[in-house]
Formats: sequence, structure tokens, C-alpha cells
Amino acid sequence: MRALPKNFSTYAYIGVLNTLIHWCAFLVLHTGMAFSQASSNLCAFALAATFSFHANARYTFRRTASWPRYLAFVGFMAMLSFSTGWLGDWLAMPGLVTLLVFSAVSLVLGYCYSSRVVFRGSAE
Repeated sequence: MRALPKNFSTYAYIGVLNTLIHWCAFLVLHTGMAFSQASSNLCAFALAATFSFHANARYTFRRTASWPRYLAFVGFMAMLSFSTGWLGDWLAMPGLVTLLVFSAVSLVLGYCYSSRVVFRGSAE
């Protein structure tokens, strides 16, 4: 019996690349351009999520990337991203802590949501 689904490792690898994109964009916006954590996290997420959605559709879940799937994925994850950034602002957390929290939460919740909602069903 496997503890993790077999495609979770591909999802996690894409997640590492997604995280690098997200963190770089967040740090440029928040530290370099003085955007709020909420706005920085949301913008960085949008960039990274677009990459992640297409890569996971193709390599992890082997599904067609469609607008309804993209909107379902981005809508859910954007709410999670903005909420994490808002919480970081509200608690006056350092930006690095906000990034770490969002990265961990989005890995687990993002996989569950993607596999059970966005890309559910048999491979195309």
C-alpha cells in the first residue's frame, strides 16, 4: 500500500518550480516595489499558477488544459493565496514566513483540489 499517490512526486517537482517562480515574483513585488504582502502574493501566484496549471495538466494528470479547468484551479488557489497574504499582513508576519506558509498549504490543498476537482476522472 502506497502512502502517497504515484503522481504526487511529479506534482511536487512541478511545485518546486512553481515555488521558485512564485517566491522570486513575490520578493520583487514586496521587497523591491513595496507592494503589500496580499497584493504581492496574489500577483506572484497568478504567474506561478499559470505555469503550474499547464505543467500539471500535461505531466501529472495527463488531461487537456481547458478554460473551465484553468478557472476552477486559479479561482480556488487565488483565494488561498490572497487569504494567506492577508493573514500575513494582519499578523504582521515577515514576508518569508508568509511564503513558507503558503507554499506548504498550497502543496497539500492544491494537490487534493486538483486531483479531486480540477483533473478528476480518467486520463484523456
